[in-house]
Amino acid sequence: MKTRFINPVLNKEIKLRFRSFKGFLGVFFYLFALGLIAIGFIVVNTIFSSSAIFSPEQSRAMFMVLSFVQMALILFMTPGLTSGVISGERERQTLNILLTTPQSSTSIIFSKLISSISYLLLMMVSSMPLYSIVFLFGGVSPSLIVSTFSLYFVTMITIGSLGVLFSTLIRKTIVSSIVTYGITLFLTAGTAFLTIMIGEMFFYQNTQTVFPYLTAMVNPFIILLSTFEPYMTDEIQRQTGIDFSLVTSFIITYVVITILSLWVSILKLRPKMKAKKGTINSE
Repeated sequence: MKTRFINPVLNKEIKLRFRSFKGFLGVFFYLFALGLIAIGFIVVNTIFSSSAIFSPEQSRAMFMVLSFVQMALILFMTPGLTSGVISGERERQTLNILLTTPQSSTSIIFSKLISSISYLLLMMVSSMPLYSIVFLFGGVSPSLIVSTFSLYFVTMITIGSLGVLFSTLIRKTIVSSIVTYGITLFLTAGTAFLTIMIGEMFFYQNTQTVFPYLTAMVNPFIILLSTFEPYMTDEIQRQTGIDFSLVTSFIITYVVITILSLWVSILKLRPKMKAKKGTINSE
């Protein structure tokens, strides 16, 4: 299994990434920023409170803030780590060398994706002790933390797969990065705007439409907020008339996008080589 999905070159790349000082420095500042937000939130709420007590409601609010900050960081960092994995090899003129190795296209694509998001996975796992602060004050259940980190993982894999896809299809890394960030921006700010605009428009007309549901089910921020505030899901389902779980639709949609992105990436990694091979066989 290891030789099929992780080739020796990328295995070495992962080791070098985690052994470098910059890697540990990035994790340090990442945790420092999250810790500063958590401590600052507690200090501000206790100083300006007459009772100087950090209530479970405030603990829940702090957890929501940390969750949205971490989701924003994941959406910002994932395209930058994945949108140049193949196009970067092409620009350094090392892709042909990589393609001449015994590794299959599936192995190369999966290894590139794993090596790119492994650093984000390390950051996500290392931030879990910070989230345990909320258990000191209550207000958040362990199941909510599990569901939050599950949304992180699904979002990270899907955005990373899109980055690998555009890096395979587009020759220039900067263009691939722009396209990946543009798709990410549409899945967040664009779909949020469409959900609000279409929902308000049909709300005043007192009619039902499925469009707010379709735009909301691909927005990771809306899904994350719906895990904290279930009334949002109820409102969207009431406006659209769809009773199917919004979170389940989000997971199914992102899994389908991930599978299609990786499948196309594998097919398009060396199309010219396959075409030449078919020509030779026919001759």
